[in-house]
Amino acid sequence: MKRVFSCFLFQTRPGDSLSRGRRIVFWLWNALLLGLAAVALGLCSLALAPGQYSWQMFFDYLSRPALAALNLLPPVALAALLYGLTGRAWLAYLLTALPVLGLSVGNYYKLAFRDDPVIAADLLLLGEAGNMAGKYQLFLPDKLAAALACAALCVPLLALLARGRPLRRGRLLTAGISLACAAALVPVYGSDALYAQAASAEHINQWSSTQQYISRGLLYPFLHSVKDALPNPPEGYSERETAALLAQYQDADIPEDRKVNIVGVMLEAFADFSVFDQIEFQQDVYAGYHALEAESYSGRLLTNIFAGGTVDTERAFLTGMAPANTNYRGDTSSYVWYLKDQGYRATGDHPSNNWFYNRANVNAYLGFDQYRFMEDFYQHLSDDDNSYDYVFFPNLTQSVLEQVKGDEPLFSFSVSYQGHGPYGDYECWWGEAEDYIANYELDDASRYILSNYLGSVKSTQGFLMDMVDQFRASDEPIVLVVFGDHKPWLGNGNSVYNALGIPLDQDTKEGFYNYWSTSYLIWGNDAAKAALGVELVGEGPDISPCFLMDVLFQQLGWEGSAYMQAARECREEIPVIHNYGACITADGALTRSLSEQQRAAVRQFRQLEYYRAHHFSS
Repeated sequence: MKRVFSCFLFQTRPGDSLSRGRRIVFWLWNALLLGLAAVALGLCSLALAPGQYSWQMFFDYLSRPALAALNLLPPVALAALLYGLTGRAWLAYLLTALPVLGLSVGNYYKLAFRDDPVIAADLLLLGEAGNMAGKYQLFLPDKLAAALACAALCVPLLALLARGRPLRRGRLLTAGISLACAAALVPVYGSDALYAQAASAEHINQWSSTQQYISRGLLYPFLHSVKDALPNPPEGYSERETAALLAQYQDADIPEDRKVNIVGVMLEAFADFSVFDQIEFQQDVYAGYHALEAESYSGRLLTNIFAGGTVDTERAFLTGMAPANTNYRGDTSSYVWYLKDQGYRATGDHPSNNWFYNRANVNAYLGFDQYRFMEDFYQHLSDDDNSYDYVFFPNLTQSVLEQVKGDEPLFSFSVSYQGHGPYGDYECWWGEAEDYIANYELDDASRYILSNYLGSVKSTQGFLMDMVDQFRASDEPIVLVVFGDHKPWLGNGNSVYNALGIPLDQDTKEGFYNYWSTSYLIWGNDAAKAALGVELVGEGPDISPCFLMDVLFQQLGWEGSAYMQAARECREEIPVIHNYGACITADGALTRSLSEQQRAAVRQFRQLEYYRAHHFSS
């Protein structure tokens, strides 16, 4: 036995004295060990794939051999390729483990903090993700620690037991076969039909995009998402036909006597929780906002994001398109450009870093003349890393009131930072938890999280109402548009929502709205109402963020650009076109099964937005 180990297991190449059969067994042994280690790495990734969801999902993966194979093949193929390139099993495994574990760990924490998996498009925002990760309190659960330990153990074992180093010819052959296999699998991983069939749907909510994703593991859905990381034409798209459709409309000018100043403010994680009977309020936290709603045109916004991803709602409003289908690498068609063509000056504020979501560059691509960030303005006004509403609102209000006195009408759009999660779970930042809620059945951490959110909401409303009062007193016509970007984070894995018993099951309309809805309002001062000849009050429709600017224009009596006019026809048929397949029809029904006329409206809108995203027009 000792002789076998000395001349077989621990050798870099089989000795010449070994028979042909034993030499083959030697290389098979090395390949088998590396293959088993890669499979174990894939299993660790699968164990982490559901995050803090039930272990049952892991066993669901294993009960479906095809799904398990689709998640295990990538590390095996990559390890084989790297073995061919490096000639060392331990190094090939290590170089495979780094991206696989990096993706798995990142996905685990993203699920925990935001209930959102990692997709390929997230790789375009690695800098932002790294900076935001520092704002959350990381933890090391047993499952994650065990997976990392298991993966780490394989490196020395391979270094000890799989020391075979193929000659150049064998390495090239191994690498070539691996590349050929990978190329053959590309259409398999990109197939939408296979992806639709691959879900392990028994223990998930079919309406939850997150659970739909993780029901397929991690490596498989991640690789499937690669094709969506770059713009992808909608089914049946014809550039010529879409251009002909748009040519049926003409950009309409805004009448000079109806050019009012527009001030848009998107509030971070702002949502009206007074609709939840499960919360026992100790005070009317939303009194200010409800008073403003009463003198506004208001409705509900059905966003495509939850607890994070602010920029999706932001850019949908500014462009009239789904941001997921847009690559912001140069001047991009937007309603900002249209307003500038109509003589408007476009400015805005965000009291946080200019690198986040690449706003410093993208806002210029969208047409803004000037945008103030933490680096060039707010850092001199606040001791915090980001400026909160007590700094943000007064400075924005002052800036707007100065700008509306100029010769050009103003379009201002700003994004607040206060309200950004996570919220503290060990003390109340805004007084005492009892000041906001009773709900004594909640544990202390949940009560602090919820009270900190509500305290922030109340604070925001106070500064918002101060802004409104100053706009109300102005002789310049000002229209204010306020909306929330998404529902807030309330504990890892939505723990506070769950503890309160707030349904988030998206297979029901109630759960769908609880998960995705925020609110919007359109308010005008007396000078604006006089110029427009409208009161700007009433109940607005439930809409997607990409249709909010159109609703604003209709309330102002403006016709809008050719794109807006064409998209308006789609909105009147399907006012909510959700990025995850659900729609809300004109009669308020939540559905995924559309009539032919409704499907045609959705298809037309997707083709219009794709054309717009790839044909800049100012």
